[in-house]
Amino acid sequence: MGTVISLTLPVDECGTWEGEPVLDAATAAVERVFTGLDATFSLYRPDSEASRLARGELTLRDTSAAFRARFADATGWRLLTDGFFTPERPDGVLDLSGIIKGYAIDQAATALAAAGVTDWCLNAGGDVLVGGSPRPEWGTPWMAGIVDPQDRGALLSGFALGGTGRCAALATSGTAERGNHIWRAGAGRAGSRPIEFRQVSVAAPDILTADVLATAIVAGGQRMLDWATDSWDVEVLAVRGGGELLATPGFRA
Repeated sequence: MGTVISLTLPVDECGTWEGEPVLDAATAAVERVFTGLDATFSLYRPDSEASRLARGELTLRDTSAAFRARFADATGWRLLTDGFFTPERPDGVLDLSGIIKGYAIDQAATALAAAGVTDWCLNAGGDVLVGGSPRPEWGTPWMAGIVDPQDRGALLSGFALGGTGRCAALATSGTAERGNHIWRAGAGRAGSRPIEFRQVSVAAPDILTADVLATAIVAGGQRMLDWATDSWDVEVLAVRGGGELLATPGFRA
């Protein structure tokens, strides 16, 4: 997926489970999930189903059930976001990368549970999902930092995840790391007009909602931000092109 993945466990969690070191088992479980999904969905791998579909060597009907299921997920989100999130690129290529990273993180969480790990923090390219607490005996939340898009060496804000709070996931989309890689979709939305938000961070109970809405708000601007905060249980921190901040109450606490 072309991203860095990190897994953090409390020191007390790093013992053994069923005779195996917990950290080794947890790391292996996460690697299996991401490697398996990358082999199917990455457009950087010429042998993946995604690449073969893009080259016309497969039809969507010929792809695996897992591929079609993620396509259905993506088209469902397209309906929910009025088309501001879409799996089709402007050149017509089906690109599920906008949903696969969040799905991989979610599946890795299931794998960690199966490996007997209850307290953890998983970070995939800046999108974060946590389980439990860094100090399980106290229920302390994990603290996630949001990098300032105008100064990549500074933090813009922090957000408490997990513990007794309602949000376990935080996702950030924008142009600071990868340039302008988010396209608009739908009638009248394509074109070269500068995007309204340079960076958008969304905190939500689950990582798929956080990841999809962060991308959709960057693509859809103020209209999508208003729709997201009215329709989902989320907190949002958005940075306009000139540096002005928009924050829901959870980011002002």
